Amino acid sequence: MKKLAVALILGIFTQGIFAQSYPSKSLRMLVGFAPGGANDILARIVSQKLAESLGQPVVVENRPGNSGLIAADLLAKAPADGHTLMLGSTGTQTIAPHLAAKLGYDGLTAFAPVSLVGTAPSALVVRNGLPARSVAELIALAKAQPGRLTYASSGAGTTLHLGGEQFRILAGIQLLHVPYKGNAPALNDLLGGQVDMMFSALPPLLPLARAGKLRILGVAAAERHRSAPEIPTVAEQGLPGYESGTWYGVLATAGTPAEIVERLAAEIRKAVNDDKVREAILAQGADPRSTSPAEFRALFNAEYARWGKLIREAGIKSD
Repeated sequence: MKKLAVALILGIFTQGIFAQSYPSKSLRMLVGFAPGGANDILARIVSQKLAESLGQPVVVENRPGNSGLIAADLLAKAPADGHTLMLGSTGTQTIAPHLAAKLGYDGLTAFAPVSLVGTAPSALVVRNGLPARSVAELIALAKAQPGRLTYASSGAGTTLHLGGEQFRILAGIQLLHVPYKGNAPALNDLLGGQVDMMFSALPPLLPLARAGKLRILGVAAAERHRSAPEIPTVAEQGLPGYESGTWYGVLATAGTPAEIVERLAAEIRKAVNDDKVREAILAQGADPRSTSPAEFRALFNAEYARWGKLIREAGIKSD
């Protein structure tokens, strides 16, 4: 018993000394997608500020493939010393693991959530010619024509696909899913009238809606969005609890010393509160937001359980 106590004390002491010397070398920020997308751009924004505050280079490393799981696998198996991080998101961390045929790590426990960077709300939007001007009218229309209304998504198993499935299940309606290879072609077909509806990121939809090119029926968030307070939420129109969007956050490997995780979270908080960083995040259609590691862990756990349950209920399979 005495030997165990001494070992624990030495372990805590060693960990504290290690945390004080952190970082001792350059860091890498993994991204599960090719350069140019929201994950990549947000990773570069945050990495630049972290490099300035930590006094070490933070190199963004793109490892695209398998819906972000290649990068996540690298993080899960990296040394737990805080020198390897990842800019993860809803899809890479809490959806893709449930769709993987084989996962080389435990999707729930392999990571140490550090802090959110931002959240991106989505919205329910319909083509102009569809005779529905509210969520209630859309549901009534779908019930009158079971399985005839189509909804587009950026691909099977994506956040936007699951947002549509969640809506379908809660509303008790039948919809036909039309997956595309990306959000842009899906939105183009919605504008062209080839599909009836879709869930998509809110900010890019606003100028199109205000120009009369499509109709936004509701915001898929707990509250109305500050950029369009006139648009009601889907929840307040008869589907309480409905939320669908994307979060972006920085994660470390499970087992990284708490002192290092807390320091990284504090530096990210300072970065997200920087005016230029906030502007850059907003430009990507996301709302700047930072959290404590404990808050991020609570969100992570809840999202992992929520999307996993939906995937099982809907019988969703990846492409």
